[in-house]
Amino acid sequence: MKFRDLGLSKDLLQAVEKAGFTEATPIQADTIPLILEGHDVLGQAQTGTGKTAAFSLPILDKIDLDDPNVQALVVSPTRELAIQTQREMNRFGRVEGAKVQAVYGGADIRQQIRNLKKHPQVVVGTPGRILDHINRRTLKLSNVKFLVLDEADDMLDMGFLDDIESIIKALPTERQTLLFSATMPDKIKRVGVQFMNQPKQIKIKAKELTTDLVDQFYVRSKEAEKFDLMTRFFDVQAPKVTIVFCRTKRRVDEVSRGLIACGYPAAGLHGDLTQKRRSQIMREFRDGKISILVATDVAARGIDVSGVTHVYNYDIPQDPESYVHRIGRTGRAGKHGVSLTFVEPNERDYLREVEKLTKVRMLPLKPPSEAEALNGQLSVVKNELGNLIEKTDMDKFSETADELLEKYSAKELVSVLLSKMTRNQVKVRITPERPLPNKKRRFNRGGRGGGRRFGGRGRNGGGNRRYNGHGRGGNHRNNDRGHGRGNGGNHRSNGGNKSFTIKQKD
Repeated sequence: MKFRDLGLSKDLLQAVEKAGFTEATPIQADTIPLILEGHDVLGQAQTGTGKTAAFSLPILDKIDLDDPNVQALVVSPTRELAIQTQREMNRFGRVEGAKVQAVYGGADIRQQIRNLKKHPQVVVGTPGRILDHINRRTLKLSNVKFLVLDEADDMLDMGFLDDIESIIKALPTERQTLLFSATMPDKIKRVGVQFMNQPKQIKIKAKELTTDLVDQFYVRSKEAEKFDLMTRFFDVQAPKVTIVFCRTKRRVDEVSRGLIACGYPAAGLHGDLTQKRRSQIMREFRDGKISILVATDVAARGIDVSGVTHVYNYDIPQDPESYVHRIGRTGRAGKHGVSLTFVEPNERDYLREVEKLTKVRMLPLKPPSEAEALNGQLSVVKNELGNLIEKTDMDKFSETADELLEKYSAKELVSVLLSKMTRNQVKVRITPERPLPNKKRRFNRGGRGGGRRFGGRGRNGGGNRRYNGHGRGGNHRNNDRGHGRGNGGNHRSNGGNKSFTIKQKD
């Protein structure tokens, strides 16, 4: 369906066309008319389906630009998603002159207060910071006409239900409420019943969530083999822009540090990093200074980077819907993408559940050998050398080059250079983690956390267990505060046959 057939104003249609969009996605085509008609909406939609525009466009269409009060509140689970939503709404609302302000933790609250005094019509934020502004009386919500709960399942997994209830109590009872969630477990439906007025439910079918532009593979591997196998695939496949998904924050820290030690331009992203560090990492990732981003599912929400060529699932997700979120990062805008998932022997049931949801049979992939990985590296190095030769002023080094050629053969010199430019010198050992439990039953789609499963309240939380002797036991959370804050950069390791062990610090 065309955007011009959805009932939007001419100014908004102009902004949409300027952004290069003409055809509405299924979630947009189903949702926009309902919001314009004044209905509450309960939408099940995955990342990459265009849900941000699905609620942004009708809200921007219906707010009063002459009213200086906050008229729409969008609640997001993460800072990254809040920033992305603000950016998207600013892009669409610029023609009409709508003001959109984001508020989130980890940023200067005084600057946010100053920005709120400029009378934005739309505020986007994370639950904790929104409540902070409400309590400070710097955010007044008495005139709010629209409430959006974005990625509601993630917010509940992260323990934000009480915060959301407190925010809703500060809103007028007469309003439109729009709730979007990747999954629709009973707890999400209860939120809809409690806080919404006869919502219209929209669900995008699984076949519409995956794309033919993504080649999906899996690799059978043991826990101890994953890191080496993944780096071999890096060397052979030569991905240009990559996201590596890990199940826990600790795993993100360890994998990203290991990749940096091996000379890959990588960085880790999770919720325990400061906002300044997270913003720096995302800026470097967008600018191409970092080509491999290692992230948890929650931290990756809101990442909108064009040109992601590969997604590597270092850990298979606990629920199949998260897999769809992950691969939705690649294969966008008509470009081809690749997804590769590492599956441990007792995790095959999880693989089958993913295939059942996506209706795609993943193909097994044989890992490259060490020789194949080295050949892949050498192929890249040969291209790099060609570029260096074109850019280098040879005259500066000719005398020293002649001296070296008198002492050593050209083959010896080039071999040493190739050895230094390849990444086969460091062996990385990642601290083992307990794999997902071997299940013969179907997934519990009603919730992801709790008990001894990975994730506690959410995918990246704790659990009452020990981590193979490296944790202190007790009520240990997988937060690793303070670790992994310097993961950026393009560091190469040129030493001998070193062993680089990543362990959790006590």
